[in-house]
Amino acid sequence: MDPAGHPLTYSSYRSAFHFATVGMYICCTTTGTACPASPGPVFFCSEVDVTHAIKEFKSYAQQVDLLETRGMEVGDRDEAALTLSKVSYYRLSGYWYPLRKQKVHERGRSDTFRDGTTLSDVLALYDFDARLRTTTFAAMTPIELAIRATLGHALGEVHESAHLRPELLGSAARQGKDYEKWIGKYHQERRNSHEDFVDHHDSKYGGTLPVWAAVELLGWGALAKLLEFSPRPVQDTVADTFNLTAPQLRRWMKSLNMVRNTCAHHGRLFNRVHALQPMLPRPGTFPGLDALAPVKTRTFTQLTLIQHMLHTREIGSPHLLPSVLRTYPNVPLVERAVLGASDGWNTNPLWT
Repeated sequence: MDPAGHPLTYSSYRSAFHFATVGMYICCTTTGTACPASPGPVFFCSEVDVTHAIKEFKSYAQQVDLLETRGMEVGDRDEAALTLSKVSYYRLSGYWYPLRKQKVHERGRSDTFRDGTTLSDVLALYDFDARLRTTTFAAMTPIELAIRATLGHALGEVHESAHLRPELLGSAARQGKDYEKWIGKYHQERRNSHEDFVDHHDSKYGGTLPVWAAVELLGWGALAKLLEFSPRPVQDTVADTFNLTAPQLRRWMKSLNMVRNTCAHHGRLFNRVHALQPMLPRPGTFPGLDALAPVKTRTFTQLTLIQHMLHTREIGSPHLLPSVLRTYPNVPLVERAVLGASDGWNTNPLWT
């Protein structure tokens, strides 16, 4: 019903729903017969106070006040406010979350901080994570380029335009809609590209890129899909260069794609729990990977996959990630173990 007691039909519902979104009315549907003049379901509104459904705006000074009342030592208040003007309160909240007290009788954490929590420690974790993201992204680049080169060459042996010929690819390219979606995105990238090699093929070869050139337009995710679409012998050729099986490499590519996206979009990486777990080789195959089994959801495992790929292909700079991990800040309440790294992490042959 509207405020005058009239039933709301669908034609008038959108107007009424506007009031619901600003806290005046909540609309719901009920079964019944619409009035003859306005066919359709009848909507009823009831007056409900939802003015507190959205958090109240707070100035930087008020945000500092809130942190202090919850038990955080912020140091110089003006400096703290200036920091919050550069890095938002909500962005930093992911870094102080592990510093909040555990709830006593239920899961989750309370709003109050553990004794000894300081804003300087939060910022140290934030700065470390920024270094870790930048270095992780850089470490993955030579891996991506190596896979492009090997996959493009191996598919080229099948056919110069294998990526455009699903009948020449593996069965995954002919099941469902995945290949159709992939090729649509590829053509869009192809149309939007301003690369010199694309212009060269346009002018000299009618615009069709051979697969070894086409892979240069693919990001990590699209490259992972092309590997999945490839015939199994091609997958094996690429996987062999990393001393992995094809299923292992496919899984690693998917897992690391999520890591790469986190880095590219400035997400929190250091203590993230990763939903997609990698498929590890049989224990004893690679001693550097054996210790990862209990912590497969942690960031250290993802980083160790990168280290393995760099070492195996002898590409990139395997010393970069160990150098960053050694800069983990001295924050007693959040130790390096949150990454999934054990005390002897730096004795692992992939991390020395």
